[in-house]
Amino acid sequence: MDNQFSLKNYSRSKLAMPNNEKKLLLHSCCAPCAGEIMEAVAASDIQTTVYFYNPNIHPREEYEIRKDENKRFCEKLGFNFIDADYDKDNWFERIKGLENEPERGKRCTECFDMRFERSALFAHENDFRVYATTLGISRWKNMDQINKSGKRAAKRYSDIHYWDFNWRKKGGSSRMIEISKREEFYQQEYCGCVYSLRDTNKWRKKNNKDRIIRGIKFYN
Repeated sequence: MDNQFSLKNYSRSKLAMPNNEKKLLLHSCCAPCAGEIMEAVAASDIQTTVYFYNPNIHPREEYEIRKDENKRFCEKLGFNFIDADYDKDNWFERIKGLENEPERGKRCTECFDMRFERSALFAHENDFRVYATTLGISRWKNMDQINKSGKRAAKRYSDIHYWDFNWRKKGGSSRMIEISKREEFYQQEYCGCVYSLRDTNKWRKKNNKDRIIRGIKFYN
């Protein structure tokens, strides 16, 4: 990629957080989605703590790979990293009855709500006034669905603001891939939950493609 928004050409402007806050709690789903956002906030001197709370990721081995990749990049940039609970039993209980919902449907909304409610609670209890998420940078996701969940969780607390910055704009989604390749991040091939794994493999079988083999594919 050789354009004005590529990593080598793009000049990052200083980002201003809501209410000119200087400290951010960043809920992260994975290193590939987090990379561009983490470099953007670092360039803006925003004191950022990455909060890894993703009990949807299945199985546990996949969860650990994604967590470790995110932690590795936090260590490189000097960010604090919070390893939150892998309370998958609560996640399955909350998703009960929505197992056959399509991607971007009611199951995903419930999943976002659960993760953001915990993120907003952590922010409230640990002197953060603003939180955001990496989930919206992926073009596979519905940004409006994510932002509604984020704002809904923030409304539980009078002192918490959800930052709905559009990380995709000005080449953000493309730089996300550039950074992933540069850092050789693990490249997951499904969203995370057991149902997305199921549905992705169904699609692959229908289209004469091999089933997903977890834990072996990395950006390069």
